[in-house]
Amino acid sequence: MDDLMSEVNQRTNLAFSNEMEMLTFFLTDGQLYGLNVFKIIEILETPKEITVMPESGAGVIGTIDFRGHAITVIDLSVALGLPPVDLTQGVSYILVCEYSTSTQGFLIARPDRLINKSWTEIIAPTGTIFEGSYLTAITYHQNVPIQILDVEMILANIIGIDDHVSDDLVAKSKQIVQKQHHILAADDSRAARTLLASALNQMGIQHTIVENAERAYELLEQSVQEGSGHCPYNLVISDIEMPIMDGFTFTRKVKENPKMSHIYLVLHSSLSNKSNSDKAKKMGANDFIPKFQPDKIMSVILEQLEKAEQHAQAAS
Repeated sequence: MDDLMSEVNQRTNLAFSNEMEMLTFFLTDGQLYGLNVFKIIEILETPKEITVMPESGAGVIGTIDFRGHAITVIDLSVALGLPPVDLTQGVSYILVCEYSTSTQGFLIARPDRLINKSWTEIIAPTGTIFEGSYLTAITYHQNVPIQILDVEMILANIIGIDDHVSDDLVAKSKQIVQKQHHILAADDSRAARTLLASALNQMGIQHTIVENAERAYELLEQSVQEGSGHCPYNLVISDIEMPIMDGFTFTRKVKENPKMSHIYLVLHSSLSNKSNSDKAKKMGANDFIPKFQPDKIMSVILEQLEKAEQHAQAAS
């Protein structure tokens, strides 16, 4: 187990590849789950001292000290409606993870192994059975299914995420936003799509939000092939982690296409460390913004819409 912890901690410092590096782990149902290694700061044996938080959300077992800071610990089993991890029996573990500039601990039964998977091997689940679930994707290793959780939705439901746009930006949007303005976004997390749509609605901005980058690219390709070849989208926002095609690959494809390369493209991710920002720029992204910071993403959108209007006026 020490070797596995050491390997995870080393891999979190590696540059990104075109594959998803995943830690698999067990919850109390005995099934395998997976989490991107680059979201994991450290794996800890569950400490004996956990500070219980009164009136905390379902699944929150308390806080622990992590490098001199108190972080919230969530029992992922409870969050999924499973029996809780029994802290009195044997050893359990906490995955300390960073999501959108905040740090949380996720209690698990035990880690399993590290595996690499191409994004093309990661499948988005379909069907009504998955609606409302915390499952965002499935993959297989040696014919064993691995469930990839929508951690953003878990955090939104348990801790809550603010989607409010400041009054100043909403007021500014009334001076800038036009009915022809249109934003395209891609994100596999239902929580992220809901929060982004809420922020765009507050600003009165027309938008199309799809579940993966492959569909977003199809829409872009279709739009530049129709009519004059002018793209109707003023700005594209893409998550990084998505089944089928990741955001880095999507960015590269858009920027390599002469008919699309001018499009302002923002990568918007809960993977908020500097290595992702650097990789985003290397792939050609115009900006990188950590989730969930509605004022920041809306400020970027308004700035680009304003520039588009100035360019249109100059051209006329």
